[in-house]
Amino acid sequence: MDFLEDIIARAKNQKKTIVLPESNDIRTIQAAAEILEQQIADLVLVGDEDEIKKLAGDLDVSKARIVNPRTSSKRQEYVQEFFELRKSKGVTMEQAEEIMQDNVFWAVMMVKKGEADGMVSGAAHSTADTVRPALQVIKTAPGVKIASSFFVMVVPNCEYGQNGTFVFADCGLNRNPNADELSEIAIASAKSFQSLVGAEPKVGMLSFSSYGSGKDPIVDKVIEATQLAKQKAPDLLLDGELQADAALVPSIGQSKAKGSNVAGQANVLVFPDLNCGNIAYKLTERLAKAKAFGPILQGIAKPVNDLSRGCSAKDIVGVVAITAVQAQV
Repeated sequence: MDFLEDIIARAKNQKKTIVLPESNDIRTIQAAAEILEQQIADLVLVGDEDEIKKLAGDLDVSKARIVNPRTSSKRQEYVQEFFELRKSKGVTMEQAEEIMQDNVFWAVMMVKKGEADGMVSGAAHSTADTVRPALQVIKTAPGVKIASSFFVMVVPNCEYGQNGTFVFADCGLNRNPNADELSEIAIASAKSFQSLVGAEPKVGMLSFSSYGSGKDPIVDKVIEATQLAKQKAPDLLLDGELQADAALVPSIGQSKAKGSNVAGQANVLVFPDLNCGNIAYKLTERLAKAKAFGPILQGIAKPVNDLSRGCSAKDIVGVVAITAVQAQV
């Protein structure tokens, strides 16, 4: 059973309700039809019922609940709650009225209030337009300093990682995290790997240097982040700084980072900044023909996940299944 098959089986075993705000995008409707047919999750589609049915055509989304923010009986309740959440930031009641007409804000409010277990958006919205509502309404989980993102990468015919399965972080959210933030991303990514892949995480803190082979402030950041992460999570298998080949290939790991308990075995790859992470996941996806699931968010109090705007309907099905499994945890 591959990664996605396992995730879908787990999602079916304990069905959760996922809200999809981008009901005016045909990919969302195609994904919804497949999710409902396979009984992966219960769904809420946010939008106008007539428009959704017209767009769906012969696609069967009849088992989805449809909610229109403009006509819902809960409209004033949601407006009032959003106003209370954001009035200290200068939001007026009139602004709250307008904001709660936005499908994404409405969807995250449903998650906050427990009317849905998670949300998936981003096929037609930027990452910022997905993450901002989540952080304003749901906020970060207790004790979490920073929300971050990761991709689950499944590389075919790959002898490295966990049978070719990896977590890459952060590839979609934090542009240039400092050492403390990078250590938090590493620890969160290890937990995400454990919960989704079900294997022991082995975290490689990546750089252009291995064990002091290169000298630069950008290397120093990774070294400091590694030290901080080891202090915060002493039982976690984590090491750095490591070059990518030293992190992945056993013989090179032994040569470049002798004595490391991670070198040559890493299945969680933590990149020093968004440039590196985003480039690496896209290259891996295209050149190695890997499946990329994400960007998946971590550190938010309830499951909210982003999509690439270039995603397919099948990608949406996969991220909805992942979101449902996160909601189980």
